Amino acid sequence: MMAKLLLIAAGGTGGHMFPAQALAEAMLARGWRVKLSTDDRGARYAGGFPADVVVERVASATFARGGVAAKLMAPLRIAGGVLGAIWSQLRDRPTVVVGFGGYPSIPALTAAWVLRRPRMIHEQNGVLGRVNQVFARRVDKVACGTWPTDLPAGVSGEPTGNPVRQAVLDRAAAPYIAPGDYPMALVVIGGSQGARVLSDVVPAAVALLPESLRANLRVAHQARDEDATRAAEAYEAAGVRAEIAPFFDDIPRRLSEAQLVISRSGASSVADVSVIGRPAILIPYAAATGDHQTANARGLVDAKAAVVIQEKALDAAMLAGHIAAILEDPATAEAMARSALGEGKPDATARLVALVEDLAGDAS
Repeated sequence: MMAKLLLIAAGGTGGHMFPAQALAEAMLARGWRVKLSTDDRGARYAGGFPADVVVERVASATFARGGVAAKLMAPLRIAGGVLGAIWSQLRDRPTVVVGFGGYPSIPALTAAWVLRRPRMIHEQNGVLGRVNQVFARRVDKVACGTWPTDLPAGVSGEPTGNPVRQAVLDRAAAPYIAPGDYPMALVVIGGSQGARVLSDVVPAAVALLPESLRANLRVAHQARDEDATRAAEAYEAAGVRAEIAPFFDDIPRRLSEAQLVISRSGASSVADVSVIGRPAILIPYAAATGDHQTANARGLVDAKAAVVIQEKALDAAMLAGHIAAILEDPATAEAMARSALGEGKPDATARLVALVEDLAGDAS
């Protein structure tokens, strides 16, 4: 008897592809076959998928980019992709179809809806992306990486959490060393978009801290190349040791050793901070679609595990006040770390697996 087939539909960005990869790895380990449906752009993010995953490229398009001609052609490209996906699913008969967002997921999800295949979507953010908004009423389950998630009326969600990397799971619930009169680590994660404001404001805020606090600080700051020199000079002028790089490949270790994290509130960053359990100051990216980064931060804020500062209100003095309030109060910092850990979902992948297997059981 041939093994069950999971068809994963995802693309567009790494934010969609990473949880898709985590589910693919878990389902392969459970003896399923796995196929990934994506477009040429999404396929660039598929390099980390196991070799056993069959990658099927489909025609898709977005209405958000390109000129008038590209936008006029988008419906035709999507229609072509849908027809190809219907034919593919008639041939392969997937047991379950799971969409992770992005325009490349449209053909496979539409085909699954037309053919009445068991299907679900996973939304990473606290606000549904455009594609997931369309399919929320057309799937059997809506898995939510961020909880609560703003859902259409009449749609119920399953709070699964967002899968995190194994390197993060290896540091899950690492003991927290509360701030004190000894070296302390401050980790600053700018994110891939809009990081310049953090490179301007965080060093300026650190410079305003009391000298006794600055003397103990060790900063690790992710900054774009064009901002790195300016940030480094600002930290040096403040007498603070800082390590600055466009990307740290050991962020899980750095988070586990941090007394405080300052970060954008992208879904994966929030998940990492929660699973490891660290106090955070979150600064949502102001241009995020649907202000979803503010929604992503809601759970940590409600749990009193994080402080949120909106970008339009951000200035050095305000940020310095929040940094000092946490690092000069060990009891508050420890309480925030415990509360963050309470919001973490280290079993997010297992929760997704359970939903897939539920759908497979309903179909059998």
